[in-house]
Amino acid sequence: MQGKKTVLVLGATGGIGGEVARQLCDAGWTVRALKRGAAPADGHGIEWMSGDAMSAGDVLAAAQGVSAIVHAVNPPGYRRWSELVLPMLANTIAAAQAVGARIVLPGTVYNFGPDAFPVLREDSPQRPLTRKGAIRVEMERRLQAASQDGVPVIIVRAGDFFGPRVGNNWFSQGLVKPGQAVSAVSNPARAGVGHQWSYLPDVARTMVRLLDRADTLPTFASFHMAGHWDADGQQMAASIQRVVQRRTGKAPALKAFPWWLLMLASPFVPLFREMREMRYLWTRELRMDNTALVRVLGEEPHTPLDQAVETTLRGLGCLPA
Repeated sequence: MQGKKTVLVLGATGGIGGEVARQLCDAGWTVRALKRGAAPADGHGIEWMSGDAMSAGDVLAAAQGVSAIVHAVNPPGYRRWSELVLPMLANTIAAAQAVGARIVLPGTVYNFGPDAFPVLREDSPQRPLTRKGAIRVEMERRLQAASQDGVPVIIVRAGDFFGPRVGNNWFSQGLVKPGQAVSAVSNPARAGVGHQWSYLPDVARTMVRLLDRADTLPTFASFHMAGHWDADGQQMAASIQRVVQRRTGKAPALKAFPWWLLMLASPFVPLFREMREMRYLWTRELRMDNTALVRVLGEEPHTPLDQAVETTLRGLGCLPA
């Protein structure tokens, strides 16, 4: 018999997966997580199971008795996306069908091309420009097909993630350097072009609240988060400068992101190749409409920008404890 508040989180060692797992624990859920190798020293009350998201048997075994599966697993450093992403999702769908669980997917804006800009709604056309975007579209197509076969699905799409733990995100891999004091902020944005950010703890809190209301949602439910709207592409960098100056007495310099370096190194570094492909998201304005989410939750969880940035910098080891 499935536990009403028992959930399996795939990708719990990553940024969004870990944040969702911890917040679900804090909200009273019984949380399981699948991990290759030994469990983390600080388990945060999570039941860690040995296994691999690429193994259908491991995922099915871990899913026994759960009412929801959070599919937040991604290949690290964007490596082997085309080989791994869809097979991992197939294992999640098969397990959810077998045990009668709901699937929750942290979504992105990669699904959308410029023809959907500047305001993204849940039903905006999905015609991506990149390989990774095409995979994201296929993931959602398969989830929608699964929902028609009786597997409930929740998708929460958000802008570029940032938060207190390192992951595949622009903040920790572009703007600052984890583990180092912030002497300069490298801003990939084009001045005057708005950009969409999302604070990971707010995204996780949104998913937890939606799961608590899951019985009231349609079988296939997708939502957009407004997150932090950087109206001119300079507000995130300015917030980092303010926070660092307030805590250290010296504001870091602001410099342009070295796109030229990505162009040169992308044939040899998979991470740089993927970052280069996402450049169009920094040269065209896009903003997400959260009307549907607010209609369900009443409000969107939202941490003030400077507070979110300070927590992020501390978590990344960029500010003194």
